[in-house]
Amino acid sequence: MLNATLGLLSAANQRLEKAIYLLAMFLVANMVLALFLSALVRYISGTGYDWFIELPPILTSWLVFPLLGPLLKSGSHIKVDLLNNALSPWQFAMLKFVIATIALLSSIVFFIAGIEATYLYFMLGQVMELEIEIPIWWVYLAFPTGFGIMTLFATELMLVELKTMRDLARG
Repeated sequence: MLNATLGLLSAANQRLEKAIYLLAMFLVANMVLALFLSALVRYISGTGYDWFIELPPILTSWLVFPLLGPLLKSGSHIKVDLLNNALSPWQFAMLKFVIATIALLSSIVFFIAGIEATYLYFMLGQVMELEIEIPIWWVYLAFPTGFGIMTLFATELMLVELKTMRDLARG
């Protein structure tokens, strides 16, 4: 049962990870292009469009939050490697399980908070005062989206460590 669940979740997360990295590349390209076009338009015409300059900060939340899960899974976050050599393989798997559990519980709490914040801004109906109108709730939607994704990846990490501990206990 554990192997089947882990297999399905891993396969889904692999596809999701690829989609998130594609989204990140698209967003970074658009952020750079917006700043380049802003400078080019200002150079040529002497005036520019405010939304070129405002677009990168707006897109930043959609760059950062969806990447939380894939970065957690790949270990590309800040971590301390001090205990790697001091713990037995089973103890190290247990430590990683505890870390994944904390990440899962945290992501659930932040997911719920993100939904509440997004709903609040949706109900307020406010829009950013730029040349193009962007609803503020759209920016806040990245928050629960990212933590929802992180929930999936933290769950996978927990299952991986459960399997590792089970396999180490069997010897």
